[in-house]
Amino acid sequence: MGVSIIFGGQWGSEGKGKTTYFFSQKLCVSAVVRVGGPNAGHTIVDKHGKKLSFQILPVASVLDGVTCVLPAGSYIDLDILDSEMKASGLSCKNLKIHPNAVIISSKNREVEMGENLNDKIGSTESGTGDAVIARIKRNMSACLARDTEILQPFVCDTEEFLRMELRKSHEVIIEGTQGFGLSVLHAREYPYTTSRDTSAAAFLSETGISPFDVKNIIMTLRAFPIRVAGNSGPLPKETTWEDVTKQSGANCKILEHTTVTKRMRRVAEFDVEIVKRSITANSPNIVVLNHCDYFDYSINNKEYLSPLVEKKVAEIEMQIGNVDYVGTGDRTLFDRR
Repeated sequence: MGVSIIFGGQWGSEGKGKTTYFFSQKLCVSAVVRVGGPNAGHTIVDKHGKKLSFQILPVASVLDGVTCVLPAGSYIDLDILDSEMKASGLSCKNLKIHPNAVIISSKNREVEMGENLNDKIGSTESGTGDAVIARIKRNMSACLARDTEILQPFVCDTEEFLRMELRKSHEVIIEGTQGFGLSVLHAREYPYTTSRDTSAAAFLSETGISPFDVKNIIMTLRAFPIRVAGNSGPLPKETTWEDVTKQSGANCKILEHTTVTKRMRRVAEFDVEIVKRSITANSPNIVVLNHCDYFDYSINNKEYLSPLVEKKVAEIEMQIGNVDYVGTGDRTLFDRR
């Protein structure tokens, strides 16, 4: 029993939500931690076939008996949190928030919009980055969960709670956000990054759990990596959704929009360079490759691979090592070992 960390190995939208949802059930977790802020959205299709997107809560909030944790490294938009609690049906007793989690204010959002970060670096302008700055300034401008009356029923020492879960030999998942290629520390494309570090180690640090507790580091990848629309930074081997659709043989147009801003994503062919950097910095022991149906749409949401996709995955494995799990659609993830 222990901690599993899920992180993205490219530039985000690698299917971390679906991966978290899958492993939460597979490992029978007792608690799921969601780090980061509402500048990243994770989407799942639940057991009833309903598509749900979350920007604050862990995707496992829809599972019975799972405790959802927003740790010290969280940035919380209160309106989004309220909406997601209602949508997920999460019980109040199953949400725990660290007193030092930061609340995103309307002023934080206004500052980012005033700086025109959307056009400059492809920012979502959710206010997350400005809330990070407010925390770092340490001049009382940051509003914390401990000072927010509406959150008092949920505020507790999440580090002690998670330590008790681990002492009971329970499983815990940390649901990381965005992708390693967007790390404010490690991305070579700075300033075209997010406002935080997006490594597995950073997610662990934001949670307040010891490295000795970690059992799995799960890297999630896309067969066709993306970046958000606009001036969001370099994207090697960039292509078009028309080319992806043609290559897949799909009889419908393949096209993706971002969960948060609803803008059309940029898309590219698989490039090994960013993945190798992710492996160097994070040393994953489990690798998940999603969107394999974009190689051949006949396997969309099927639990098998066609000969063509087997060949494509094998080519990727020759460059990065074993791929342990594959995703063939928004509902499907399976073990291919």
